[in-house]
Amino acid sequence: MNPDNFVNPVIKITLKKHPIVIAIDGTSASGKSTNSKLVAKALGYIYVDTGAMYRTLGWYCLQKRVDIHDPKAVAAACRKWKTSLECVDTKSHLHAVHLLVEGYYPDKEIRTAEVSAATSLIAAIPKVRDWMKKKQRECIQFGNLVMEGRDIGTNVFPETDYKFYLDAKLEERTARRSADGITENLAARDLRDSQRAAAPLMIALGAKVLDNSKMTSAETSGWLLAEIRKLMPQPK
Repeated sequence: MNPDNFVNPVIKITLKKHPIVIAIDGTSASGKSTNSKLVAKALGYIYVDTGAMYRTLGWYCLQKRVDIHDPKAVAAACRKWKTSLECVDTKSHLHAVHLLVEGYYPDKEIRTAEVSAATSLIAAIPKVRDWMKKKQRECIQFGNLVMEGRDIGTNVFPETDYKFYLDAKLEERTARRSADGITENLAARDLRDSQRAAAPLMIALGAKVLDNSKMTSAETSGWLLAEIRKLMPQPK
């Protein structure tokens, strides 16, 4: 089992008056997940994988036999499904927010090729993105966040001062996917993400951009942490 998956009881975290949201956007296989987790652990913040939320809806639609090619049917399912947000502790001691469906988190199920294909379709539906934005903004109830995705700095939390955009050369990102045993047309994915009508993938205004093609995860997360600390208020 992936050590970052949901295993332990819900964490009760006191809401801070003005929680910090660190937005880490970027292209597929640019290291968003790995580095967001490293940054969250280093700072003691809550990790939020917004892509997993879309995958959960994709999985749900497949389970309920909702026509994923029918935007109205998907939007209707999104309005009606019974979900909740919970902050949990993982085996790797990472605090993470999960979107549960009727109390269940489909950690393994949402990583299949079938769910990935469905997610690519449903994520482009404007009504779905509206629902997800509202739900993702609710994550702030748990405290300071490191949130990764494709529209965090542009759409979900555009007001945050902590905006980052990760990218890497296409051949490098393809190699990373292959190393994970995944074959994916990343050029086509990039095109879909950047050209969709609802909250397209783009660099947020004021975001710090990093091409980590030749960098390790330790180097990338180190750069992120250094930049984040520069932005944090200094004690008087």
